[in-house]
Amino acid sequence: MPGWDAQSDVLVPIEPAVLARAQAAGPDQVILTGVVAVFRALADPTRARILYALANGPMCVRDLAILVGVTESAISHQMRYLREQHLVRPQRRGNVIAYALDDHHMAALFREAEYHVDHVRQGIADHPYI
Repeated sequence: MPGWDAQSDVLVPIEPAVLARAQAAGPDQVILTGVVAVFRALADPTRARILYALANGPMCVRDLAILVGVTESAISHQMRYLREQHLVRPQRRGNVIAYALDDHHMAALFREAEYHVDHVRQGIADHPYI
């Protein structure tokens, strides 16, 4: 079989320099695990709606429940998950807890995803790499 070294039972790279560059550029396991966790959090439509809403400013659980169309209990459950992923943080407002995005990165990630979806939808070619 081409590309296969039967002696060592290992695949032989077709372009060793390209493979080496990709291996050197890849994130370490801790970063990769974190990236996968963020995308897992975004893979749920309810959580994505919550994060989109919070990109416009802090909101309390009840208002998020009304906006998203689920129970306050369901929002609280999702907020616990999002807090564990360090995507949101609580803010006390008297006797009400509001939630905010933990930092600006989530809004930037949404923007980039929107650009990608829009380019695919419109058939726009990718920007050249710099």
